[in-house]
Amino acid sequence: MTRTSGTRIAAGTRQRDQYALLYSALGDPVRLQLLERLGAGGPASIAALTAGTRITRQAVSKHLRTLEAVGLVCSSHRGRECLWIPLPERLRDAQAHMTRISAHWDRALERLRLQVEAR
Repeated sequence: MTRTSGTRIAAGTRQRDQYALLYSALGDPVRLQLLERLGAGGPASIAALTAGTRITRQAVSKHLRTLEAVGLVCSSHRGRECLWIPLPERLRDAQAHMTRISAHWDRALERLRLQVEAR
């Protein structure tokens, strides 16, 4: 294996690892709920995000840090308050990734259909 192809494989593996972390973060119902609330209402504090729920501020904070680690939200301090801001670019990136995966499967299924029909 050449050094160049090894570098490409390593880069591809790192990218897959990043998507795996992203999908793992999205796989938690509480984190999905937080993203939905931020998406619908815009930037919000932890107090606002916990209002009307049975989730503690500490738990919400932990979930937000997980979302931040994969680039789905970021925080901004205004005085003593910390606001959490949704980052839709990362969701668009995930959507594009899923579209690419779907296209691969569509092509594979089309090849299978053609093989079955040829027999």
